[in-house]
Amino acid sequence: MPAMDPYLVRVTPQAYAYVQPDGGWCLNNAGVVSDGSTTLLVDTAATERRAKALREAVLAQGLPLPRTLVNTHHHGDHTYGNSVFAPDATVVAHETCRSQQIAAGHQLHLVWPGTEFGEVPVVAPTVTYSDAMTLYVGDVEVRVVHPGAAHTAGDSIVHLPGEGVVFTGDLVFAGGTPFLFNGSLAGSLRALDILRSLGADVVVPGHGPVTDPSVYDATERYLRFVGEVARAGYAKGLSPLETASGTDLGEFAALRESERIVANLHRAYAELDGLAEAAELDPLEVFGDMATVNGGQPVACHA
Repeated sequence: MPAMDPYLVRVTPQAYAYVQPDGGWCLNNAGVVSDGSTTLLVDTAATERRAKALREAVLAQGLPLPRTLVNTHHHGDHTYGNSVFAPDATVVAHETCRSQQIAAGHQLHLVWPGTEFGEVPVVAPTVTYSDAMTLYVGDVEVRVVHPGAAHTAGDSIVHLPGEGVVFTGDLVFAGGTPFLFNGSLAGSLRALDILRSLGADVVVPGHGPVTDPSVYDATERYLRFVGEVARAGYAKGLSPLETASGTDLGEFAALRESERIVANLHRAYAELDGLAEAAELDPLEVFGDMATVNGGQPVACHA
C-alpha cells in the first residue's frame, strides 16, 4: 500500500509541494515558497485539521509561516483552510475567485454534510488582480497568471520562473480525471497551452503527485476525448448521462474519479449549445448524474 499521509517535498531550493495522497475528492495539493525568512503559500486544504497539518509541516521544515497566501481558485478544498493562516497571511487571488468564493460560502458542507470540516470560516481574498501580477518572496519571483475560464472562471497559475516550477491548481489532476463542472472545455485546452509556454520542468498539480510537463499531453488527450464523445452524443440527441453510460473510457478508465466524465459532458454540451464558458450548470443534476455513473453511490469526500 502506498503511503497515504500528506507529505512536504522540496522540489527546488526554495519551493516545496505539499501533497495529500491519493489526490481524490477533497485531497488537494498546496505549495510553499520560502527563502528562509519569508514564506508564500499556494492554497490550503479542505478541513481545519488538514490545514493545521499543513501549517505544522511548514514549521517542521524550519520555515516561517506565510505572509502571503495565493488561492488558485475558489473551491473549498483549496480555500477552506485559509482561516488557519489569516489574518497573519494576506490572501491573494483572481478577482473572480474572490466573488465566487464569497458566493459559494460553505458549499462543500452541502455536498458532503457528513465530512468533519471543523471551524473553517470563509476568508476571501483581500488582494485581487485581473490578468497577471508579480509577487516576491525575498529574491524569488512569483508570477500569478489568470488563464481565462478553465477549471473555474477565476483560476490562477502560480509560476516561479527562476525555479522552473509551476503550481497549476486544478488545471491539472495527475492520475485523476479533469473536472470542468465550473469551467470550460475549450478554456482548459487553452490553459494547457499557457502552461506549456512557461517552460517549467517541475509541475505541481492541484491533485496527485508532483510530475513533469508530460502531464499536459495526458490531460489534453482526455479533454479532446471528452470533446469527441460529446459531439457524437449531442448529434444523436442523447443526454450527457446517456452518452456517458454508453462510453468506453478506454485508457482513461484507470483515472481516479472516472465518474467525472458525465460532469465534463454536461460542460461540453453547454458549449455546444452556445452557452458562455463557465456558464452555471445545475449542481443537483450534475452530481446526481455522477452518482448514477458511480454505480448509484454519491461521490465521497476523502478529507
